[in-house]
Amino acid sequence: MAEIFRIIGGRRLSGSAAIPAAKNAVLPILAACLLTDDDVTLSNCPLLEDIENMRRILEKLGCRTERTGRRLTVRTASAASHEMPDGLSKTLRSSIFMMGPLLGRFRKATVTYPGGCEIGLRPIDLHLKGLRVLGVDIREAHGRIDCDGAHMHAGDVLLDFPSVGATENIMMAAVLTPGETTIRNAAREPEIVDLQMFINAMGGRVSGAGSGIVRVKGVKALHGAAYQPIPDRITAGTLLCAAAMTGGEIQLEGARADCMDAVLIKLREAGCLIEASEDGVRLTAPERLRPVDVFTQPYPGFPTDMQAQMMALCCLAGGTSILVENVFENRFNHAAQLVRMGADITIHHRTAVVRGGRLTGARVQARDLRAGAALALAGLAADGMTEIEDIHLIDRGYERLEDTLTSLGAQIRRLGK
Repeated sequence: MAEIFRIIGGRRLSGSAAIPAAKNAVLPILAACLLTDDDVTLSNCPLLEDIENMRRILEKLGCRTERTGRRLTVRTASAASHEMPDGLSKTLRSSIFMMGPLLGRFRKATVTYPGGCEIGLRPIDLHLKGLRVLGVDIREAHGRIDCDGAHMHAGDVLLDFPSVGATENIMMAAVLTPGETTIRNAAREPEIVDLQMFINAMGGRVSGAGSGIVRVKGVKALHGAAYQPIPDRITAGTLLCAAAMTGGEIQLEGARADCMDAVLIKLREAGCLIEASEDGVRLTAPERLRPVDVFTQPYPGFPTDMQAQMMALCCLAGGTSILVENVFENRFNHAAQLVRMGADITIHHRTAVVRGGRLTGARVQARDLRAGAALALAGLAADGMTEIEDIHLIDRGYERLEDTLTSLGAQIRRLGK
């Protein structure tokens, strides 16, 4: 039976919350486990649908996985298949990460076009173009991609756009390929750096992640490792927005301010007091939020994964905010739902004009992961009751969000529809 969130707004959030490992770091790291025959243990991994789907994909390929709480062990010695399972691949955008590791391990890969949230076209041509530079023969037909890496070699790859997925895929394909591969105009996200650190913890030789030029020196083999991925900067940003919108005060244990500069700058512009330390990030909300202008960009610019949450915040600001979505062409699905809650939002192509005011509770629908999170934040700050449908999309990126918010003082329940 489908579940909903029922939220009674108007409760001030306060307290502390611990930030788990980043979904967008864990997923490529799980894919990279295929590059070794030894066991890998990851810690602080949240229980998320996307991560569970990646586990199922690895098991379909012949691996064994074990989860104890947030501790996840992957045993890849028995991996035997280079063909991705169709059904699971279509539920998870990050399944495309498997091309690189499968080519690294088996020198061939068969994958289907991936699924995930409907927030834009997100073509994978950059992945395929980069792999072709490494000598991979790629054939596309009937919704499948067949990759033959029998003649793989090092190469000099120039990405037309700093795609996170393409950067990570090419990195993983090159790890066990002789010679030195260079990736230019590489994505600079912290999750790229984390993947580099994980690969190197297994004996790889990757450098430059975070700088825009990544170099991969091929090695003959990798060994197992125990590793803790970086904390989730998007979960942290979402909770900071929740506290800001409810006039609250929150301490996020483990959050890394150095990975969240763009978000923290905008929250400060909105009037929030931000204190960062080695232990985490603390936010104290102002009496009234100020409007801010947001332009999403690849890292280190403002993250597209925080655009929806920031739009919800702007709905309460004392003035007019402008948000421009430069990464995905179809990522304002939440705007119409916020309007149902009383928001004053005008959309023109990739630009949203938000005139701040009040929000009131309503029945709304999550259209994608981050849009759903934004609606939850709006519900926390709205007058009256808000009910959110399709919360399974929220579960893809937030581990029991209602439990975290309840611990901070929110009135939110998960109910069967």
